[in-house]
Amino acid sequence: MTEHPRIRPGAAATLAAALLLAATGCASTPAGGDAAGAGGGTLVIGATGKLPNLDTVIGGAGFEGKRLLSFQIYEGLTRYELLKDTDKPPQVTGALAESWQVAPDKVTWTFALRKGVKFQDGTPFDADAVLFNLHRYLDRSSPEYTDALGAAAKEYAGDIASYRKTDDTHVELVTTGPNGHFPEDLAHVLIASPTAVRRTGTADFSQHPVGTGPFGFVSQTEGQQVELAANKDYWRGAPKLDRLVVKALPDPAARTAALRSGGVNWIEYPNPDDLDGLKAAGAQILSNSYDHLWYWILDTTKGPWADVRVRQAANYAIDRQAIATDLLHGTADPAFQAAPRATAAYDPADDRYGHDPAKAKQLLAEAGYPNGFATSVTVPTGGSGNLLPVPITEALQRDLAAVGIKVDIRTTDWTTLIGAEAKGEVALGSDAIAQSTTLFQSEALLPLFIGSKSPFWTGHYASPKVDQLIATAAADPDQGARQAAYRTALRQVTEDAPWLFVVNDRNPRALAPTVHGLVQPQSWFLDLTTVSVGK
Repeated sequence: MTEHPRIRPGAAATLAAALLLAATGCASTPAGGDAAGAGGGTLVIGATGKLPNLDTVIGGAGFEGKRLLSFQIYEGLTRYELLKDTDKPPQVTGALAESWQVAPDKVTWTFALRKGVKFQDGTPFDADAVLFNLHRYLDRSSPEYTDALGAAAKEYAGDIASYRKTDDTHVELVTTGPNGHFPEDLAHVLIASPTAVRRTGTADFSQHPVGTGPFGFVSQTEGQQVELAANKDYWRGAPKLDRLVVKALPDPAARTAALRSGGVNWIEYPNPDDLDGLKAAGAQILSNSYDHLWYWILDTTKGPWADVRVRQAANYAIDRQAIATDLLHGTADPAFQAAPRATAAYDPADDRYGHDPAKAKQLLAEAGYPNGFATSVTVPTGGSGNLLPVPITEALQRDLAAVGIKVDIRTTDWTTLIGAEAKGEVALGSDAIAQSTTLFQSEALLPLFIGSKSPFWTGHYASPKVDQLIATAAADPDQGARQAAYRTALRQVTEDAPWLFVVNDRNPRALAPTVHGLVQPQSWFLDLTTVSVGK
């Protein structure tokens, strides 16, 4: 549920006034050029990590870049409906496609394209634009194809076996096999202006990106700041904002300082220790559950972690409730199982791993480690969805030491960690890695996290039962049936304990009192079209 802002009258009055005035000043002058929106001011967001490459599917940076930038510039044939039913995970609805249907063969999909849509450079959107982008992602003979685009698109478009247009407003996509979540996958297959790509060439397109989304590109300092302007011709209606500026502020203290000074009027993931002070200063603190898990991936094929009893023991050893309550001040919930709370796959009856050091010691003794053992974990210092990774890991280190498991913490940056993981490796050669994951925001990602044939480093976890359940679920167009199969699969993952399940994030953010209209869904993603900045 959404946590509404609390303003403490009389507390830190001077600070509150400073924040109010600074935030208003931040919003009063659009950052460069004439306003394009409806007079809704300039929103300046402090993000938690480096900003992504802005070329369609390459952008992401652990999904934060996709949330704040890629999904603002571009759209796919479908999109997440993020403004309705915020007490449940969002559904997929039409974007550049108005509707779709799948043939009785369960692999041939026909999409009816939305008429009258234009890219931000004025290029009309049509079936040829869809084909151009699919060529760019999937056809190595296309002049616009690159290996980087192909690799990035594979996660969501890799299931497309063939594609063609049947007329200017309809395209036919054929999948390699039945895929019940194909419409959801296509929300991530972003469509760029063919005119713009041809004009700049693929190599330079990220410097001048053009899509059909609610905000158009203005300028960037690569990796550090991106400025967008409202797309006044957006097919859903112009956003209320005039400008959107996103700044990379990976240090939590720097984000808080920027909000207090008026350098930004919105920060992603405020340090939980700062929340009371920010509330007292008049800031709004919003949160909502979503499909997030912060966890350690354990190497299940070597040393003590190869024994399921040891992995279960580690899960019983940690006090995740204390981490959620005391360290994270309620901005996360304890994760007692593999399925995140804000998913249909979550079943409270499957909550398994409470804090039970005695049981942990018993399991370690049964596994032949009565005196414990030494291990190591690579932890990012920050990054998308990673909360307070080092302090959390230090708390886990203390809990594990209490049952005899001595942990060497090795730190690296988020980009290095996920880059190594994508190559099937562990940065710094540890026995485990700590990271965050959104498990159900995109069903296509599930096999990458818990499938035995994943190209990513997954701790070498392999379960034929889980593989079969995921494959069966993926083929079913009925969402309820898919979720039931996923629930069974994650119940098995919980039993196998290939991960150290820690917490589910509640996606907190702090907004200046001058920011209005944000709808916070049960999702990592956001619809910023309703947001405005004023007095």
